Amino acid sequence: MKKLMIALSILISIFAVTPALAAEDSPVFELRVYTTHPGKMPDLLARFKNHTTKIFERHGMVNVGYWLPVEQKDGDKLYYILKHKSRAAAEASWKAFGADPEWVKVRADSEAKGPIVASVESTFLTATEFSAIK
Repeated sequence: MKKLMIALSILISIFAVTPALAAEDSPVFELRVYTTHPGKMPDLLARFKNHTTKIFERHGMVNVGYWLPVEQKDGDKLYYILKHKSRAAAEASWKAFGADPEWVKVRADSEAKGPIVASVESTFLTATEFSAIK
């Protein structure tokens, strides 16, 4: 996991310096980091496993992968990557997802005892020519 985090950090720093590499109509990857409220990680994982990933797919988002930190100091974080057809497609997908009646219900039901997510970080990335996933 530590190697994955180092690799992701390097990728983020590379792409922060070279945003022109991504054409407007080329695929983009979105690295998202969710920080949960104390004790809410099981609720967040259940929501993703049972509902969210399927709703993402319905709105054109590709679930690349989901990761949990190995070290306890980051135990309140969920890391995941989505693939979008383009940056504009990502924006449209998120808008449609947010308005999806199933998502609205799932979110309300899962947060009946209080909010699950404390914060969300999002970084858009473009694949290098030598990336295994494009």
